[in-house]
Amino acid sequence: MTAPRATIRLQFHRGFTLDDAAAHVPYLAALGISHVYASPLLAARKGSNHGYDTIDHGAINPELGGETALHRLVTALRAHGMGLILDIVPNHMAVGGDDNAWWLDVLEWGRHSLHATFFDIDWRPRDPSLHGKVLAPFLGRPYGDCLRDGEIALRFDPQDGRLFAAYYHHRFPLAPRTYAGVLEGSPAFHELAGYFSRTLAGPRNRRATRRAMAELRHLLQERAAGSDGGTAMDTLLAGFDGRHHEGRQRLHALLEQQHYRLCWWRLAADRINWRRFFDVNGLAALRAELPRVFDATHALILRLFGEGLIDGVRVDHVDGVADPQGYCRRLRERLEALAGRRTGDAPAGTPYVVVEKILAPGEQLRASWRTDGTTGYDFMSEVSALQHDPDGEAALAALWRDIANQSGDFEDAAHAAKREQLSTAFVGAFDAVAAELIGFMAQDPTARDMSPSAVQRALGALLVHLPVYRLYGGPPLDKDDRAVLATALRGAWRRIAPPDRPALRLVARALGRPGFLATPDRQHHLALQLQKLSAPLAAKAVEDTAFYRYGCLLSRNEVGASPSQFALSPAAFDAACRQRLETFPDALLATATHDHKRGEDTRARLAVLSETPQIWADAVRGWMAMNRHLHVGAGPDPADELMLYQMIVGAWPPDLQPRDSAGLTAYIERLAAWQQKATREAKRRTSWQMPDVRYEDACRQFLTRSLGEHVPFRDSVHQLVRRIERAGVVNALTQALLRMTVPGVPDLYQGTELWDFSMVDPDNRRAVDFALRQRLLQHAGPAASLLANWRDGTIKQHVVARTLDLRRRRPTLFARGEYLPLQTDGPHGASVIAFARLLEDAAVVVVATRLPLRVHPDMQAALVRPDLWQDTSVVLPPSLRQAAWKDVLNERAPFAASERLMPRDVLGTLPVTLLERVA
Repeated sequence: MTAPRATIRLQFHRGFTLDDAAAHVPYLAALGISHVYASPLLAARKGSNHGYDTIDHGAINPELGGETALHRLVTALRAHGMGLILDIVPNHMAVGGDDNAWWLDVLEWGRHSLHATFFDIDWRPRDPSLHGKVLAPFLGRPYGDCLRDGEIALRFDPQDGRLFAAYYHHRFPLAPRTYAGVLEGSPAFHELAGYFSRTLAGPRNRRATRRAMAELRHLLQERAAGSDGGTAMDTLLAGFDGRHHEGRQRLHALLEQQHYRLCWWRLAADRINWRRFFDVNGLAALRAELPRVFDATHALILRLFGEGLIDGVRVDHVDGVADPQGYCRRLRERLEALAGRRTGDAPAGTPYVVVEKILAPGEQLRASWRTDGTTGYDFMSEVSALQHDPDGEAALAALWRDIANQSGDFEDAAHAAKREQLSTAFVGAFDAVAAELIGFMAQDPTARDMSPSAVQRALGALLVHLPVYRLYGGPPLDKDDRAVLATALRGAWRRIAPPDRPALRLVARALGRPGFLATPDRQHHLALQLQKLSAPLAAKAVEDTAFYRYGCLLSRNEVGASPSQFALSPAAFDAACRQRLETFPDALLATATHDHKRGEDTRARLAVLSETPQIWADAVRGWMAMNRHLHVGAGPDPADELMLYQMIVGAWPPDLQPRDSAGLTAYIERLAAWQQKATREAKRRTSWQMPDVRYEDACRQFLTRSLGEHVPFRDSVHQLVRRIERAGVVNALTQALLRMTVPGVPDLYQGTELWDFSMVDPDNRRAVDFALRQRLLQHAGPAASLLANWRDGTIKQHVVARTLDLRRRRPTLFARGEYLPLQTDGPHGASVIAFARLLEDAAVVVVATRLPLRVHPDMQAALVRPDLWQDTSVVLPPSLRQAAWKDVLNERAPFAASERLMPRDVLGTLPVTLLERVA
């Protein structure tokens, strides 16, 4: 088994099941895919449209068809020589509700639960009232209000004999020791209450106690099912009705005895004593670093690999596990142990393991983790940055600052968002880490005079200026982490007030110097708690806040990217490709994902604005003046209005005409959903926690009135789209070709072999018409005619299919062949990206257009004008001269080339070309 040749990410849910995917396998094979890369398939919360809310690690989601359907899909894949990669979620599970047996067991048995160590729970937090308890922040209103209005009710389950508190769909089991107190209030159950009291009072081990409780619940079931038992149970439960004073007191007293404390969801940030996935109350972090937890959460995954049903895994949010290196190495070792004895017709060899990891500019994935690389967000940023004109950055930034009235750059926005998140969503976690650090200092004579407030400010400053998601150990820190901490220290030093700098110095030493202020074990614990905080802090502050606040050019506000890196030179892009070939040649290469903020072709079109900043500035200022009278109330403010215009232009469907009322209505609905999410994520004028309905309604009305009703504006927008859309097509085809030819494994997101003008989820997870794609693939014509009719997207599918077919014929060349950048010169040499892939006698050459408007300023009449390239050329190395070449993307006879390739020749039909040496 080798690494995949090409993958396609499929999003599974009850509307697209495993059997649905199996029906499309012939098309995927014809397209050139070697492996389906599946969203999480384990049992998830009912109705989940993504699968990341796992509730049972031991079963395939029945809504997808269960394990029998998985077998059918794999059978179909194997029949076409294909495999399956599975997205796995080791970091968290869905909690709350009534469907996670592990979590319900923790609520019932507390610290004595068989699964108490599975979740990252602090059983002795700083709040004494939570000692031995789990905060349960699932109430929609304050606890007292829910209690008074009867929203929390005592219930009995006749199927398993359990008593539990119910809150809508949430279920909170009663602790076994509290059953007697409930039952003794009813004459019908008084004798049984004595059984509970005596049986559970004596000393016994945990398993014996659970067996005894099971027997007692069975007795309760039988009694409640008796002739008068049902009525007696109803009467008993009515005595705990919170709508009446006595019942409310009785129910409250009972709830206070449980292993959990029910509370309003808004309290979670301040008081929660268990780690969440980011700030989501419904997702609880798992302790995958513990062997017992790893075994329980990976048993099915390992079995699926051993039985040949999957060929590798994609690890979700690897920075969320406590020890990414230890986790990845354990996973690799367990999979490799099974590789040689896989059953069925599964290929033998090395399992494929990639990790979802956000890499900051300059950050490298650790080779010591023993993975095959990342899921490709880093490449997605690199190829997009390559298509941005660095000369346009200053003008676009000036436009943003002027209109949005924001003086800072993206780093300022990111730092401000981190500070806000530390004082809101992560205040409890931050206070806990700070308190532990302050405790260290209070016990050391060299540090005890540091003000606790100064220590807290210093720690916060370090977190704000940490340039990556997290550190990975220590103390001692390795070389990479020492460099990261030094960068954070320099940034914090400049920002923090001089009186706090001594505290900052001490905090940095406590994190990096072994034995400083505390024992190594306590230092390691502190470092780990900080790392568990810094990763979600970065994700929420940067991707889910600053990306929606800073709008210089939204094509650079993308998962895995940094808007601070506006553009990338061809030389820097080449260097990144060569480094990937050396370090992680089998890493995934993505340009669209289920997590992207904007579709790959939306970004490609927006990138064109970097070449036309003055045209864009004039258009925006004109639109703001044109639409000033359409504002209703306060929304949108200038920043949100400018970002809205970018999205209208960037995502405008290729076939949408300004007089198409039905098409416009559908487009406005999509934009409105994006707009609401964007403004809430920005947390400036509204938010998910505190929605400002008036502002949101004003924003929606402005969108509807401007785009839906204001004809002059709509026509002006369409004119600008027409002016740049063909340059966006050039960028899109270049992006697609580069993804499939540079070192790495190309990953196709479902359906994006045609145009992808999607927006953030759920827009990017809409249903895919695979039947249409199959028809287009079967009946595609010559490249020139496809380009002439580019709006249907078939030209992009053509480039994808032809290139993947070449990868199928030359797998080793693309997997391990040398990456050789080719020199370009002439009047438009900067608008060409060219390289060769070489392996022994095999060779391919890629020539593609970048910054197309530099070559062809007016593309409204034609996509390709060969004469405009003039004498621009690509210099071939001596080993490739005098060779004969086949144009893979065009049906034409092989041709010879000597010292140079001329773009006016090889880019005469398409704006990209892929040449295969045939002699």
